[in-house]
Amino acid sequence: MDFSGAYSPAHLKFLLEGFLVTLEVAFISIILSFAVGIVIGTLRYGRIPVVSHILAVGVETIRNLPLLLIIFFTYFALPEVGFKLDKLYAAILALVIFESAMLSEIVRSGLNSIEKGQIEAARSSGLTYVQTLWHIILPQALRRMVPPIVGQFISLLKDTSLAVVIALPELMNHAQIINGRNVNYVIPIFLLVAMMYFIVNYSLSLVSRKLEHKH
Repeated sequence: MDFSGAYSPAHLKFLLEGFLVTLEVAFISIILSFAVGIVIGTLRYGRIPVVSHILAVGVETIRNLPLLLIIFFTYFALPEVGFKLDKLYAAILALVIFESAMLSEIVRSGLNSIEKGQIEAARSSGLTYVQTLWHIILPQALRRMVPPIVGQFISLLKDTSLAVVIALPELMNHAQIINGRNVNYVIPIFLLVAMMYFIVNYSLSLVSRKLEHKH
């Protein structure tokens, strides 16, 4: 093991550049998948004829596919039908597709956890279904969903490492490049990479606990 060589300024800078790409992919994917997940989960909760069934089939199909397959599809298969994406956008699209399906189930379960009596009381007071959903049900459900949603965000951040298969210049890709230069760098580099992931994910878990305690 060569810690001094592995942790040279050039290597640390290279890893940091990769980590910034990882965080960029994760941040964009989190925002988009959260928005899409709320829409899908809410539509499924509403049990709209046909639409709800189509979404259910789509969600269950995606949830039972490996994320790696979806990444391959967005990067290698879409160009075959005329949609060629940059590595960054292919990774983001794959993550959004996969995580939206996961988050939609969390949203739907959260909405279903709200007592039906509150819905009936809101409707009887003159609120429309949409107003009841937006002002009464969704705010309460979101508070209950904080822990599982943050847990899914943590999973998403870790899943960005799978983009190494399409050579996205993220953290794991840069770690592999450094390790390829000297076998003695493997353990020191992977220890540092693990610490970088841990710091961000543990910080997210602390935020989740504070939000849960607050509500």
